[in-house]
Amino acid sequence: MKEIEQKISEILDSMTLDQKIGQMLQPERQFIDPEEVKKYHIGSVLSGGGSVPGDNKPEDWIAMNDAYWAASMDADAEHLAIPIIYGVDAIHGNTNVLGAVVFPHNIGLGAAHDPDLMERIAAVTAKEIAATGVDWTFAPTLAVARNDHWGRTYESYSEDPAIVSAYAARFIKGLQGDFGGDKVIACAKHWIGDGATLHGIDQGDMCIPEAELRRIHLPPYRAAVEAGVLSVMVSLSSWYGKKCHGHKFLITDLLKTELGFKGLVISDWDGIDYLDEDYSECVVQSLNAGLDLFMVTSRWKEFIDIAKANVLNGRISMQRIDDAVRRILRVKFIAKMFEKPRPAMRPLSLDYSCFGSAEHREVAREAVRKSLVLLKNEADILPLDKSARILVTGKNAHNRGHQCGGFTVAWQGVNDKLPLDKSEYDQADHEKLRDPADAKAASWTSAIVGGTSIWEGISAVAPNAVLSEDGSDADPAKHDLAIVVIGEVPYAEMLGDIRVAGLEKGLKISKGSTSADTGQEDEIPLVKQGPYGTHLYLHQLHPEDLATIKTIRARGIPVIAIMICGRPLVIEQELSEVQAFVVAWFPGSEGGGVADVIFGEHPVQGKLSFSWPRYDDENWNLGDPGYKPRFPYGFGLHFNTPADKNRGQTPLL
Repeated sequence: MKEIEQKISEILDSMTLDQKIGQMLQPERQFIDPEEVKKYHIGSVLSGGGSVPGDNKPEDWIAMNDAYWAASMDADAEHLAIPIIYGVDAIHGNTNVLGAVVFPHNIGLGAAHDPDLMERIAAVTAKEIAATGVDWTFAPTLAVARNDHWGRTYESYSEDPAIVSAYAARFIKGLQGDFGGDKVIACAKHWIGDGATLHGIDQGDMCIPEAELRRIHLPPYRAAVEAGVLSVMVSLSSWYGKKCHGHKFLITDLLKTELGFKGLVISDWDGIDYLDEDYSECVVQSLNAGLDLFMVTSRWKEFIDIAKANVLNGRISMQRIDDAVRRILRVKFIAKMFEKPRPAMRPLSLDYSCFGSAEHREVAREAVRKSLVLLKNEADILPLDKSARILVTGKNAHNRGHQCGGFTVAWQGVNDKLPLDKSEYDQADHEKLRDPADAKAASWTSAIVGGTSIWEGISAVAPNAVLSEDGSDADPAKHDLAIVVIGEVPYAEMLGDIRVAGLEKGLKISKGSTSADTGQEDEIPLVKQGPYGTHLYLHQLHPEDLATIKTIRARGIPVIAIMICGRPLVIEQELSEVQAFVVAWFPGSEGGGVADVIFGEHPVQGKLSFSWPRYDDENWNLGDPGYKPRFPYGFGLHFNTPADKNRGQTPLL
């Protein structure tokens, strides 16, 4: 480490102020080209959700990264050779890229209670990221979600900091390892307490005392820092009204000084914009608070001018600039960025056959099996006989996009029948995610390349299973039972919020995002849509689910419900109508893992890592006074299989 620090000092001594400020920037790929990377000494570039090169295949990503890398390493009298690091949101697999393995979202992985599995998932994810020439993922998310109304609940492993802390170190180890050719830089996010906002509002306000912040939300980050995580991303939320992006106590005093974090601290997407109406003040406040690398998607040239002017006038010290650049260079040295060949010549770029491979998909399928939670199993209807005559229906039965959830191919996720061209992904198309009747009328091709839908997994092992559009053809003379796949459809971040009456407004994105072509401020139609709903009642959010179940039950056919979801929902009406109820969360691309369990090839073993509500206005968390949820933390039924002879509820291990 002493040798690395000496090298960093030598580089710093040779750098101009322009070169230092350039290292501190991370523009979005649509707003910068390779020539500008060289000209402005840029230290990092990223892809936002759905921002992809070419045909969105590994070779397109490799070529793009190679061009950016080459520009950053083209040294001359005015430019130093410092490799950029390219960042992506690969939070449940390298899901930006077509054909990637998509793992269950974190809420499902939390139900698996398996830290060893987390490390293997991270290792597969790292390999599929490295296979595209990318160096950095903004993962893992270490939020301890404390309100199910939050639109990012599925990005949290648990309401219990113990699970999140146990997973943090293992996931970081799987991603970073010793920084060999199949490893990438990890990023713990979002610092800190983003799962604690009032009413579960995304980018909202934490109104909790410091003691609670330290007891519940700090432990996962302590574990991450001790595991050697190289980057931490700051939350877009506030603490008692003060934005985390400008919070010197949280960033400098708590994270850097108290926890001893030596890596780089990065902003979230245009996260500094909300600190002040004056963008100059945003830059000054965030830099002085301790941010090191700035995800400034489009206003990065303006940032350069402001930062330089305020260093020269003394509002920002050179010591603060040098600290930020030292941390960035430290990350690049530890991650062996100076040693790596150009992206096009890396071993995994020359042979990326591992990408989306059967071996990787088997790890994801195992994760699906281990994450399923059984809430009801009347008369031991599960496991099922493979020879049974089964009607399979429900809007989520045969839709890989729905089962993958948000942050998959596109920011808000995809319907299998939605187009991949971002210019076509408009308000009307997104509404089709919410309306199955409209969705089935579309004529697009599948958006998720590889993997299996839940129906495809069932049909592969049950020869007498048939797929039904809506269950209206249910017939007791033809069907012994029905499997109805119900639940939520994809969403991400603020658009996934459940906002109670009076809190529906306030959805926003980072201001100042402008079109590279017109220079005009972009409008993103999705943001106008509003939150996912105003309550957690599934029968009102998605009445088509209960209607399908009742249609089938009215004909005397038993029903097994499989629910796709990103959070606990109020399911009392659905639960009372069905004979068995399985929570599959957002399981990702390998829907065959569901069939593995319901037909008894593997035991059902998932246990809730979140408390389950009976009513919308409940907000139970483990340890609350008078704790009495519908299903408690740790609940999960078992059934008889050759591998598992236990029956009934089992304690959390």
